[in-house]
Amino acid sequence: MMKSAIFVDVQNIYYTCRQAYQRQFNYRRFWQIISADSDIVQANAYATHRGDDGQLKFQNALKHIGFTVKLKPFISRADGSSKGDWDVGITIDVLEAAEQVDRVILLSGDGDFDLLLEKIKRKHHVKADVYGVPALTADSLIDSASEFFGIDENLLL
Repeated sequence: MMKSAIFVDVQNIYYTCRQAYQRQFNYRRFWQIISADSDIVQANAYATHRGDDGQLKFQNALKHIGFTVKLKPFISRADGSSKGDWDVGITIDVLEAAEQVDRVILLSGDGDFDLLLEKIKRKHHVKADVYGVPALTADSLIDSASEFFGIDENLLL
């Protein structure tokens, strides 16, 4: 059985599913699909922490499914902008995991990860699969993936 590591850019998946479908991603269904033909050796979900009850319930649900939830504080700046980006953390974890698995699965539409996927495919000879909302996933990320899986009705609540 293929050894897989999963990395979820939670904010990206939440906002792209909401924008495209006005619905939420079904993490439990996703886990069932991946675990049917893979040994999931690592599964990280990267989110920002705001401390509200709904968010805590969601994070607990992810943990119950099998994800390790990594939190970064949500920073609201005086000018009204905010920050809670996990790109560097995801990148570091993917680079470390790629040495130990057959497949890396990234859930994100962020084109900033295209170079990361090219690097791990070339250096570690792993599959680098991407799940994202087709209309809101960067072409460069789709092109860099070993295989792109569009999030559709089958993966929504």
